[in-house]
Amino acid sequence: MRIKAIAFNTFKEAVRNKVFYLLVVLGIVSALSSVIISMLTLGDKEKILKDVGLASIDFFCVLIAIFTGINLVYKEIEKRTIFNILSKPISRGSFILGKFMGLSLTLLVALSSMTVIFFIFLFLATGSFDFKILAYFFLLYLELLVITSISLLFSSFSTPILSSIFTISLYLIGTVSWTFNEFKNQLTPVANFIGHILYYILPNLAKFNIKNELVLDENLNSYLIFNGILYAVCYTSALLILTMIIFRKREFQ
Repeated sequence: MRIKAIAFNTFKEAVRNKVFYLLVVLGIVSALSSVIISMLTLGDKEKILKDVGLASIDFFCVLIAIFTGINLVYKEIEKRTIFNILSKPISRGSFILGKFMGLSLTLLVALSSMTVIFFIFLFLATGSFDFKILAYFFLLYLELLVITSISLLFSSFSTPILSSIFTISLYLIGTVSWTFNEFKNQLTPVANFIGHILYYILPNLAKFNIKNELVLDENLNSYLIFNGILYAVCYTSALLILTMIIFRKREFQ
């Protein structure tokens, strides 16, 4: 019940944030602009609509995950409300878990809103629904949970500015971390060993990206979806455990 209370309080704080609404609106406007671009561009309008629209939603949802997550713990410390919270019969681990669940709910609401709007745009532009896109949004949500756990980790011991730099850096690395395996045969044995370790330590966000399959209207491999689910569960759980360990050892003044 205490975790639930923290989660809902975090959700309420997040949706009151003007930046949250700004990013959601910008995501919807960008998805709408994809309709206009598809009409003004030569080629398959549906492919262009999917490509631009899905990329826009992905971009703004990631921004929400990062810039909301980096303030989750720091705000409580800065306002010194952390002392009131931890003075109650609630563990620091439960506090971290509640914060994570609250932001996860916030992201679910934001992504659901953009998904509904995108499907409306898609139907108006093409006259049909492509329900395979639901798999894309599902994997995108899993990706957002991984990013949230990363931002929460840095938020537990760093300032918002440093947290944003670290989180954005890991996000950018995560989108290209698959290249570590691609070039391993061209590296020295030591560099290959280091790259192999980094491949498993750093986030591999390519596991959640099936946009090309959707845009090109290819059949979705169920293994990709299952692999994405398993990776998100394992990686997010590991980061949350690490965040709890760091937060438990932190001293507040």
